[in-house]
Amino acid sequence: MFSENALTVLKRRYLRKNADGEVIEEPDDMFRRVANTIAAAEKLYGKSKKEVEKTAESFYSMMINKEFMPNSPTLMNAGRELGQLSACFVLPIDDSMEGIFETIKNTAIIHKTGGGTGFSFSRLRPANDVVASTSGISSGPISFMEVFNVATETIKQGGTRRGANMAILRVDHPDILDFISCKKDNNRLNNFNISVAVTERFMEAVEMDEEYDIINPRSRKPVKTLNARKVFQMIVNLAWKNGEPGIIFIDRINRDNPTPELGEIESTNPCGEQPLLPFESCNLGSINLSKFVTSTKGEPSIDYGRLSETVQTAVRFLDNVIDVNKYPLSVIEEITKGNRKIGLGVMGFADMLIQLGIPYSSDAGIKTGRDVMKFIKDESLKASTRLAVERGSFPNYDKSKFKESGIPLRNATLTTIAPTGTISIIAECSSGIEPLFAICYYRNVMDNDKLVEVNPMFLEAAKKMGFYSKELIEQIAKEGTVRNIKDIPEEIRKIYVTAHDITPEWHIKMQAGFQKYTDNAVSKTVNFPKAATQQDIEKAYLTAYKLGCKGVTVYRDESRDAQVLNIGERSSNKKELAPRPRPHMTSGFTVKNKIGCGNLYVTVNADENGICEVFTNTGRAGGCPSQSEATSRLISLALRSNIDIDEIIEQMKGIRCLSCIRSDNREANGGKKILSCPDAIAWAIHQSISNGRKPAKEQEETHSGKEKQVEAELLTGPQAAQMAEAVIVSDSTSMQMSYIPCPDCGSSLEMESGCVVCRSCGYSKCH
Repeated sequence: MFSENALTVLKRRYLRKNADGEVIEEPDDMFRRVANTIAAAEKLYGKSKKEVEKTAESFYSMMINKEFMPNSPTLMNAGRELGQLSACFVLPIDDSMEGIFETIKNTAIIHKTGGGTGFSFSRLRPANDVVASTSGISSGPISFMEVFNVATETIKQGGTRRGANMAILRVDHPDILDFISCKKDNNRLNNFNISVAVTERFMEAVEMDEEYDIINPRSRKPVKTLNARKVFQMIVNLAWKNGEPGIIFIDRINRDNPTPELGEIESTNPCGEQPLLPFESCNLGSINLSKFVTSTKGEPSIDYGRLSETVQTAVRFLDNVIDVNKYPLSVIEEITKGNRKIGLGVMGFADMLIQLGIPYSSDAGIKTGRDVMKFIKDESLKASTRLAVERGSFPNYDKSKFKESGIPLRNATLTTIAPTGTISIIAECSSGIEPLFAICYYRNVMDNDKLVEVNPMFLEAAKKMGFYSKELIEQIAKEGTVRNIKDIPEEIRKIYVTAHDITPEWHIKMQAGFQKYTDNAVSKTVNFPKAATQQDIEKAYLTAYKLGCKGVTVYRDESRDAQVLNIGERSSNKKELAPRPRPHMTSGFTVKNKIGCGNLYVTVNADENGICEVFTNTGRAGGCPSQSEATSRLISLALRSNIDIDEIIEQMKGIRCLSCIRSDNREANGGKKILSCPDAIAWAIHQSISNGRKPAKEQEETHSGKEKQVEAELLTGPQAAQMAEAVIVSDSTSMQMSYIPCPDCGSSLEMESGCVVCRSCGYSKCH
């Protein structure tokens, strides 16, 4: 009934386990548990036991048949002690130390229950602004983002789902330039996706090449102006570099705010598809469109009758979730039940197109998506109206934009297109409205053995049309696409396209087609080839704006240090993974560091490939020679194994030793406070890099001179000077990044709306 991958994900992430970590639940039991728990809400509205059982059976049927899946927290927690069923939360951050740390506490509570959190940092006063209560100066939004990031890393959401956050800052905030570049270092703020909240005024100023006002949120007065086009180019440049920041069109989102009397929408959930009011939550679910293609006289078509029935059942399911949910905070329960927002979306859309014989990147493909989503929206409105007649409209109806219509409505919003990650693995379909990631891909099993996973529809077509062979499958797995394989019929190559076969324009057209009939927003990754230029990214952003999208996330292939698109075969040759041997001759320098118990001499050596080893030696006063030697040996091994040198420095810097902390060693160390022996080693390596010694196989900085010039023109003071000094002109198409596997199982990772997901084991992480 379930594929091996689906069973793996269910066992690792969803099924109940005993105290010893042993799985004590079958998939059928899980779906029964969820169905019975959600159906129990019917009792609140006077339903009989028999009616409740009938509803539970309908919920169970659409899940076990893989026609609909709720978001992960519902599958994990329904009918269990935790009982928290929502995936999306937005928390406000007030401009006070008490407010900030209250939000951090609330974030920890939510992450423990499996939810993701979105924040707007726009209320916080900028860095170096006056704090009247203490006569001090503010550290600004970015510094507090670091605190939230550390808190998230600590919690890890109980090991079931990693913490995920969205940070949003308005484009007219004084710290916007620092925010845009805050994830330039790929090892920073890794528990956040970031997006700039772009206003209509800003976009108009971009088009006219005008200045726009920067507003201090404390005084709410303009403090300066910036050139909109240059700021926009800075956003584009950083997105070209590593996919962030994304942008959301905040005024467009608030135009569709169903309850404007209750306040403005400031932020979204971590993947950007669910705008929410402060303290609001939303529960999501997705219909598997691949299950609604039928055949009449040999011609495939969409079974709208069955789809209608599923939409009706799914809306009831999601509305029931609101009632049986155990909310992490009472204020969240109050606001969520006041608006009763739900987010019904889809998955398996690419599979549906393949079954219908329609290419994804075609006018027919866009029309199909638009038609299907219009149907789902219309049917969900009918379902919500029926529920309102039966149960009453949502409590804040009289404060909503619907009150003038007089038509009852149970839910303030109904539809959302979310990334479906692991639930699409369980449902065995393509994710969300994304195209296929790959036709074939490698999956690690045991001892680095690999199996080639083949799209089942493609496999069936290959065998039916007579072009199947093991050699062909291996070729597809290595290339990641069938586009240029002449042995495959052209009509098959047109239909079985992958994310990287599709131009950005078609990605955005598809997103806009679905957005037209989606209440909330659409989660979609706009993929770019490695050779894409910054002008290509800029065009995509402007196209998304003009076509009515509420936000956009881009990803240029291999644009992150930790590449997440692992299509080709990973080498299993252990010689390639072994560190290169120590060279016969090296050159370097030695740094003398004053530590708490004497002197530590750190020698950093390099060969023609870059930094390759570190030695330490303690002075006569003692120290910890064995520990320092062990540390330096491991670092040397890591350096010759091509481990990212920034990661090595990051892991060691800031480690504290009591004897070092007690002593004031700044003067002896040239003004640098050394906190421990590892901290001293990290500082020595950093100095070595600063003096021109590069780590082995270091990649050239890919910012163009134009990008750096834009940033330098916008910034002032030491930061601008540092950027100006760092200008490196390079060909934007020359970047060479290595692929990385899933950290849990070693199989391929996919990028999806700012997150990565492994379709073999269900590992998932937002970036």
